[in-house]
Amino acid sequence: MDKYGKLLRAAAESDEAFRRALREVLAALDITTKELSKRAGVSSSTLYKIVNEERSPSLDVLRKLLMSVRDLEGRRGGNFIAVIAARHVLDEVVERSVSIEGRELRTREYPATTVEDAIVASVRAERDGATAIVCAPIVSSTVEKVVDIPIATIMPRDSVTEAIRLAARKSGI
Repeated sequence: MDKYGKLLRAAAESDEAFRRALREVLAALDITTKELSKRAGVSSSTLYKIVNEERSPSLDVLRKLLMSVRDLEGRRGGNFIAVIAARHVLDEVVERSVSIEGRELRTREYPATTVEDAIVASVRAERDGATAIVCAPIVSSTVEKVVDIPIATIMPRDSVTEAIRLAARKSGI
């Protein structure tokens, strides 16, 4: 199991489970609380209290810790928008990157022919480091419940490129 997922599941379970998981993740990553606090932008004393005392992290601190662990695992280096669609739709996508406010964003294709394929592809895309997902309206509401990254819907009247731009704006990149 990946360390990010382990922390996320433990945070949903209980404070004690999160504390145990955080200690295990620190050991597995061979990083000190001081190093993690610096990377996450969280004070050393706050992180110490979370790890060693019975203090619950605020939602903001929890997010910072999770994103730092994700970065340490090398999963955020992707900086791409995932496009989940049927193969014939993906074949129509000519652009493999999109320019947004002077930044080039890559896209990565995830073919799916069923709702189940789309759900699996969305989980895979998030694990691969996607910052957002573009998918069809029929699966977007389900995919939103499965992943923790922004979702943009491909509308038949719009281009896939416009949906990718929307996803980039939603993800804040």
